Amino acid sequence: MIRLSAAVALTALCALVVGIPSQAGSDTTCTSTLAPGTYGHVTVPAGAVCITDAGPVTIRGGLDVWDGATFVFGDEGSPNVNATISGGVRSHNAASVQIHFSTINGGVNLSGGASPFGGPFDITWNTIEDSNINGAVSITGYNGFWQGFIRNTVNGGLTFNDNTVLDTDGNEVVTNTIHGSVSCAGNDPAPQVGDSEGEPNVITGSASGQCAGI
Repeated sequence: MIRLSAAVALTALCALVVGIPSQAGSDTTCTSTLAPGTYGHVTVPAGAVCITDAGPVTIRGGLDVWDGATFVFGDEGSPNVNATISGGVRSHNAASVQIHFSTINGGVNLSGGASPFGGPFDITWNTIEDSNINGAVSITGYNGFWQGFIRNTVNGGLTFNDNTVLDTDGNEVVTNTIHGSVSCAGNDPAPQVGDSEGEPNVITGSASGQCAGI
């Protein structure tokens, strides 16, 4: 994923006008970049691209990413770019949702995916990495090029079902600590370590289906 992170960083540096932080109780529509600051509810509308390579960012009213949209927050090489998102993260048929080094209160629900090709990087991928998540995580029905869930701490269960990615190295679910049960089914490829050189997940609850033993 280093090559993908480099592409994100280059695109972010070349991109887009920086938005202005909103009042904490208001709604913000992001179609370019999200500047450091405090926001209420943030929406990335259908087909839009929202990329952030600077922090910190605080979102108090949740984040929604809609059909064909791309949201990128940070990358695996920039631990100083971090966010606190309260109210949860949700997507519906998004192209890409990428969040690094963040705290998410209210869980994560990523549903569906646009397709393996398209968006600002020509290929699409989801990844949640190096984050603390308070609440359940559900990642279902993603149709993209690659997907990862790596080095996260989850206070809640994980459901990872019916995700199909083109990259045979995709669906990397590894090096997570999950305080809850994990259920995985219908994924192609099955959840795996891939080339991440990661460690097995630490799961305090039960692990069933394709996630048993990973």
